[in-house]
Amino acid sequence: TRMAVSKSTLSIVLIVLGGLSVLFGTVLVFVGPIIIDDQIVKNVEINPNNGLSYTMWKDIPVPFFMSVYFFHIVNPDEILKGEKPTVVQRGPYVYREKRWKDNITFHDNHTVSYKEYRQYFFEESMSVGNESDLVTIPNMLVLGASVMMENMPFPVRMLLSATFKSFEEGPFLTKPVGELMWGYDSKLVDFLNKYFPGMLPTSGKFGLFAEFNNSNAGQFTVFTGQDDIRKVHMVDSWNGLKSVNYWRSEQCNMINGTAGQMWPPFMTKESTMPFYSPDACRSMELVYQRPGMSRGIPVYRFVAPKTLFANGADYPPNEGFCPCRQSGLLSVRTCRHNSPVFISHPHFFEADPVLLDTVNGLRPNEDEHGLFIDIHPVRKPGTQNKNCDTYLNFWKWSFSILLIHSAWLCG
Repeated sequence: TRMAVSKSTLSIVLIVLGGLSVLFGTVLVFVGPIIIDDQIVKNVEINPNNGLSYTMWKDIPVPFFMSVYFFHIVNPDEILKGEKPTVVQRGPYVYREKRWKDNITFHDNHTVSYKEYRQYFFEESMSVGNESDLVTIPNMLVLGASVMMENMPFPVRMLLSATFKSFEEGPFLTKPVGELMWGYDSKLVDFLNKYFPGMLPTSGKFGLFAEFNNSNAGQFTVFTGQDDIRKVHMVDSWNGLKSVNYWRSEQCNMINGTAGQMWPPFMTKESTMPFYSPDACRSMELVYQRPGMSRGIPVYRFVAPKTLFANGADYPPNEGFCPCRQSGLLSVRTCRHNSPVFISHPHFFEADPVLLDTVNGLRPNEDEHGLFIDIHPVRKPGTQNKNCDTYLNFWKWSFSILLIHSAWLCG
């Protein structure tokens, strides 16, 4: 009898425990996601009381890496005789980029203003070559100044032409990578700054990234998400502006999306990822392409649409970015001291095929030259695994900066 009672008691206990497990599991199915989402929201909003997540937003602990490639010109003398340019890609030259936010001010309308500073350190172990490598590229000073002085009086143009010759400045130059990146001394720069102040963006050494090191991209004011998590990281203003005045249409001048590092949580396949880039002087938007795996983690891949750098004829909404050349080139002349600078995907990826016919040595492909970001489909995307306890993504932002003379690449 005692054995029967024990078995009966045991059965009742197991039934009760089983029922509680089912009940707990059922509650967890419905309540669990709510609890998780609530924790994600609390960690995602920009709030000094969040401790660790706020510290990671302010002083980004995970390094960014910037890979720089140069197109070394093989036949500069032949180009001057009318031959097609032949280039060889050199690099990557990899730089570790440290970023941190300063001048942080919270406002009553649930926004926060800040400036994000950046500092670069050369990583030779990750690079193919070093900063002492010699590279031949177009002489940006000469070509840029030549175009910028087209509308100057004839005597001024003659003076500048004579100056180029006296300083032995030609259409091409060969310099070490480090000097091309961070600046080199130039008598021409000194001359232009003395007699034509304001013509150049720098008063010291001239280099592709001379103004980037220890600099910031301006003051961003973004929403904290404390009142509406759907707006977290969305830009309210940049340098106090709700829109820019570089372009010819209201739509092209709009400041949309985030600052390009973080987006609101809970992205879906129907989401887009808009952001404003001060370096490109415009807003851009990435769109969903496909699911995938990255380092064993399920991700959604968002990519730049083919219309991103399309000209106004191929994509009418881009008419405001004109005057345009072939699709695949974005002129940033209006925000780069009127110098003839264009942005494109590397190797003219997704550009008008006619551009590839102007240069030997270009081989575009999506994996190496496309702009994309991989995000976890459930959690919040950010950049370079920042705050990786709450979100994860892999961000590839690549473009080429071209200085195009009217008589050279584009005809």
